Amino acid sequence: MSAIWTAAILIGLCILPTPGFAEHYLSVEEAQKLCFPAADRFEERDIPIPVKEARAIRAKSGSRVRSKICRTIVARLDNKPIGVLIVDQVTGKHNLIDYVVALTPSGTVTQVEILDYRERYGHEIRTPEWRAQFKGKTHESPLELTEDIYNISGATISCRSITEGIKRVLATYEILVHSHLFGAGD
Repeated sequence: MSAIWTAAILIGLCILPTPGFAEHYLSVEEAQKLCFPAADRFEERDIPIPVKEARAIRAKSGSRVRSKICRTIVARLDNKPIGVLIVDQVTGKHNLIDYVVALTPSGTVTQVEILDYRERYGHEIRTPEWRAQFKGKTHESPLELTEDIYNISGATISCRSITEGIKRVLATYEILVHSHLFGAGD
């Protein structure tokens, strides 16, 4: 092979995007059992997000609604709802981060779990200490990075993305999901 072809190949390899890093931590099924170990049954329900509600969610949370469907899983014990798992995604610096938010039926965060993390840096958001600070948050909580949610140096974009995503999930639960799953009276 000539030196020109060798140089062209090497240059081509240098400008190609490097393969992404991906780490799979939990499946949705594993996360639901981890978040609601007492549950004896799980019911998955995809709830459409109409345009009007998407606008209200954006106004309340400050985040654009990425999907037209909210994937929910109701955890039940003896046929009574004990919680709801909402499956969501946010964009990190370059790639998607899949995560779940576990909520009480009234809409209080009980747990956050990272399912899939595809970024090269920032995986520290998976530490129990960082995720635990969301416990007890509701749609009324400020959820502001560096205010009531601490940042992790080197993971700022992931921290911000997950924080904004959880704020959007809580607004979605308040505006749309709760009434769809439990009716207006609950």
